[in-house]
Amino acid sequence: MTSTPAPPAAGAAPASLAVGAAPGSAPATAVAVTSWSIHLPAPPASTTTPCSAAPTSPGGRVSATSAPGAAVVGLPPVDPACPPDRAHTLLGRKGLLYKEPATRLALCAVHRALGLPDGVRPDATLDPGTAVVAASNLGNVGTIIDVTRAVAREGSRGVSPMAAPNASSNVIASSVALWFRFGGPNLMVCSGETAGLDALALGALLLRAGRADRVLVVGAEPDDETAVAVRRGPAAGAAAPPLRAGAACVVLEPAARAAVPLATLTVGPAVRRRADVPPWPAGPRVVVGPGHLDPAAAWGDCYGAQGVLQTALAARLVAEGADGVAVLCGGDDDGWRTALLTPATTTGRQP
Repeated sequence: MTSTPAPPAAGAAPASLAVGAAPGSAPATAVAVTSWSIHLPAPPASTTTPCSAAPTSPGGRVSATSAPGAAVVGLPPVDPACPPDRAHTLLGRKGLLYKEPATRLALCAVHRALGLPDGVRPDATLDPGTAVVAASNLGNVGTIIDVTRAVAREGSRGVSPMAAPNASSNVIASSVALWFRFGGPNLMVCSGETAGLDALALGALLLRAGRADRVLVVGAEPDDETAVAVRRGPAAGAAAPPLRAGAACVVLEPAARAAVPLATLTVGPAVRRRADVPPWPAGPRVVVGPGHLDPAAAWGDCYGAQGVLQTALAARLVAEGADGVAVLCGGDDDGWRTALLTPATTTGRQP
């Protein structure tokens, strides 16, 4: 009979295994994080005025506002980001009409990760080598409810042809691809609390399979009334962090070809229980996730986007000199997943 490892304690480092690799072995193709962004508008209760963010580390941008009174010990300072209704200040006005809040937030996060100037929509040729993997559980749930109610009241004629495309579960991923003219594989992940790390695992798999030269992994969630009600559910505890509208983006490339890699990424397997999370390699690590350095407890819960946000934060910490940062994401309902970010050299090889 085998023993089950104890769940990670606060401040200790739980686990990560390479996708498709045996424990302790290096993946066949190392995957590097080459850019990242975090885009968190001010929560409704905040009086902070949203504004554009400036770069805070090489290859990445962060803009956010923590909830009033929230503890942010150990988290980097952040600036407020533009909310969905002011996304035009970052993206330009053309093409945003009828775009849902989560889609607008995702577009903002990708725009920042690509380092594009404010207010300018990219005018580029189709890029078949860049894939998009999006993570969101509630991105269009408000539209689904509205369309369902309209059909029940008035039949199909009650549904606006401009709103109907937003009922597609793939609307965020496809909108990002169309907006930035990315012609590679296009995937949407809606797998609960591990969705962000599931999306990163799929992005790494696309690179290792040779299906893409670059993958933009983006997570986004809204905080409208319907999304909040679905997220909390009837059994939600009062101590659970509130749902936070926001988005994050992580850009992945093969480490061997990355011009300026910020970190090397390894995504671990999904496990049912937190006690089943395997141990990380030995050595002191910063851990980003529940019970550790927890952005959800300080800034609010981005649900399906949380894994992408935590990985973006981990990439920033590694770029600023951390020896290695582990990411822990999940919950009792949806299982757990981990990732490990370690420093990478300019040649794409770990030091």
